[in-house]
Amino acid sequence: MARTPTTFIPLGFAAPDFELPDAVSGELINADRAFSSGPTVVVFMCNHCPFVVHILEQFVSFARAYGERGVGFVAISSNDVKSHPSDGIPHMKALAEAMNFSFPYLFDETQDVARAFDAACTPDFSVFDADRRCVYRGQFDGSRPGNDVPVTGETLAEVLDLMLAGQPVPSEGQPPSMGCNIKWKS
Repeated sequence: MARTPTTFIPLGFAAPDFELPDAVSGELINADRAFSSGPTVVVFMCNHCPFVVHILEQFVSFARAYGERGVGFVAISSNDVKSHPSDGIPHMKALAEAMNFSFPYLFDETQDVARAFDAACTPDFSVFDADRRCVYRGQFDGSRPGNDVPVTGETLAEVLDLMLAGQPVPSEGQPPSMGCNIKWKS
């Protein structure tokens, strides 16, 4: 596992369009359907990454709580399933059902969507405003496997709380996420 941070890119970029299959329903979900009328969190994740596994239970609860407040969530897996078969649709579906995801878990087989978002790691979080402009790229919180920091989602909560209160999100000091690199096709 290569520890990889979120790629820094200037904030304010428009969310790329996409249409990807949902691992649970099999339906194609496009950006119009995935994004809420308020803030939307897009997370690139996968089944096997220890960084994702480390935060997943808390993230699922967090998404449910903030979803009830009008925040949209969408998870996308872009890993090469030839090298990492546990990240394929059948395993994604099993995980989403077992953990009762309240958000779609989409599969980016071509990896075009990950490239369009400039995703680098799992988990990789981006938050978009109602105009689908990115206002945050960074971590869920400071917890990492083995660092003994509790998983709380506090960093992402601060961002979403500001947005829900109609306050601007500071662009400086956004701590990058850290995780496994996306497993790109060769």
